[in-house]
Amino acid sequence: MKKMIVKGSQKLSGEVTIGGAKNSTVALIPASILADTPVEFDSVPDILDVHNLMLILKSMNVKSFYNRGKLTVDPTTIESTPLPGGAIRSLRASYYFMGALLGKFGKAVVGFPGGDNIGPRPIDQHIKGFKALGAKVVEKDDTVYITTGPEGLQGARIFFDLVSVGATINVLLAAVKAKGTTIMENVAREPEIVDLATFLNNMGAKIRGAGTDVIRVQGVDSLKAQNIHTIIPDRIEAGTYLSFAAANGEGVLVKNVITEHLDPFIAKMQEMGVTLEIDEDKIYVPGGDLLAPVSVKTAPFPGLATDLQQPLTPLLMKAKGSSTIIDTLYPQRTKHIPEMQKMGAKISSQDGVITIGHAKKLIGTTVEAGEIRAGVSLLGLALMADGTTTITKADNILRGYDRIVEKFRGLNVDLKVITESETLDF
Repeated sequence: MKKMIVKGSQKLSGEVTIGGAKNSTVALIPASILADTPVEFDSVPDILDVHNLMLILKSMNVKSFYNRGKLTVDPTTIESTPLPGGAIRSLRASYYFMGALLGKFGKAVVGFPGGDNIGPRPIDQHIKGFKALGAKVVEKDDTVYITTGPEGLQGARIFFDLVSVGATINVLLAAVKAKGTTIMENVAREPEIVDLATFLNNMGAKIRGAGTDVIRVQGVDSLKAQNIHTIIPDRIEAGTYLSFAAANGEGVLVKNVITEHLDPFIAKMQEMGVTLEIDEDKIYVPGGDLLAPVSVKTAPFPGLATDLQQPLTPLLMKAKGSSTIIDTLYPQRTKHIPEMQKMGAKISSQDGVITIGHAKKLIGTTVEAGEIRAGVSLLGLALMADGTTTITKADNILRGYDRIVEKFRGLNVDLKVITESETLDF
């Protein structure tokens, strides 16, 4: 494991360019195995999740090559191989191989998903969708076995009991090559799902309604890449830098942003009193505003994303008063709270409500990144603190943030990432 060393009292200034969306990328890579040709992606973030997914591809005899934001995947020699084991369990997005393998071969054997521990994320809606398409699903010894009869997958009408990004993506991947028409109702509307549908449609899929709560899929026999797919900008990465810039910046320009994807987050920042200069694809944050406390509630898109509630926390601590957060999607997403308390932050959680007070004095210490967004929120706090902070399990941050050390260097902030056994003096 790695640890991140953060020197406190550093102000952000300069500009940062947002990379491709992690939550798109981790669906697009499994989706690429549905193609009957090599596939090329651009704006691929350089994050651990990408390299772990490439290892999974390798286990299926799929060649992949990554270089400077470009990823090539060649699934033409793919083998139908069971995918249990450590790589699957350490990366939750690997469960998208269930839908992709089912669509490709009519069967899949996949180890039970792992990933960030932020509370229960059951796959019952995924399984419901697979069964509706005619698959048989058996769970045994932390492994999911999915098979189909001689007729293969058949189009069906599926109404999801709750809005789930994961289930929407997984069932969509299975339905693309199913015979007939599939109608998916009460689906997630996230931009990353639209990005996935765009990629598949450009290869010959017939998907309509992505971005609404009903998706219709007319099954096709073959998918062939015709061009390079450029991944949409990461709205969570953008929101993270905007939050840190407003909390602790002296003029920061955030580039490559689709502002419409951040509407609820931007509105909440403006409600606090943050000055934002919004252009077509970039946002400038002057910093230094007097901020008011707010109440935040996460919701499925187009609501405020659950992935942004923790990165928003350092900014809320700058407000004069007490703010609250209710995470309706993952109420157990609180791993950052005890770590922030070690630094002197006034933050607590009770009965599903997180309360954040004004931070008068924060002290650097050793804290743990329990998962991606918790870890990056500790980084934001560490920059505001006195002294040096050591963030252990920093691999969790690197899983989701593209070239984070390099990007902070561009904002005149010095970060160090070292292995746990190394020591470092500033």
